[in-house]
Amino acid sequence: MKRNELKAKAARYTKLVEWSGEDGCFVGSAPPVIGPCCHGDDEAKVYAELCRIVEDWIELLEAGANPLPAATADRSKYSGRFVLRVDPAVRRRQALKALAEGESLNSYCAKALAKA
Repeated sequence: MKRNELKAKAARYTKLVEWSGEDGCFVGSAPPVIGPCCHGDDEAKVYAELCRIVEDWIELLEAGANPLPAATADRSKYSGRFVLRVDPAVRRRQALKALAEGESLNSYCAKALAKA
C-alpha cells in the first residue's frame, strides 16, 4: 500500500500525545489502534513517530486481513451530550455539592469529568 493511502487511513484516528509526570516525558497513543507506544522529550517528534506507528499498524492489520478498528477522529460522532445513570443518592449528593459551589449539576459534573 502506498504511503499516501496509509496516511489517509491513519488520519481517521485520533492521536494523543500527553505529558506523563510519572515517566517525565511525552507519551503517544492512538486508541483503539494502539496504546502507549512511543515517548520522548519533544512533543512534535513524539507525534510524528506516533503517526508512523499508526500507519505501520494499519498496514499490518490489513496485510493480515484483520478489520480496522472504528475511526475515532470524526468529531460529528461526539455531540457533547453525555447521559449517565447513577443511583439517586449519588445524584442527590452531587446536586447538593454543586449547589454549595453555586453551580448547576451539569457544570459541576462537567468540571469533575474534565479533571479525570
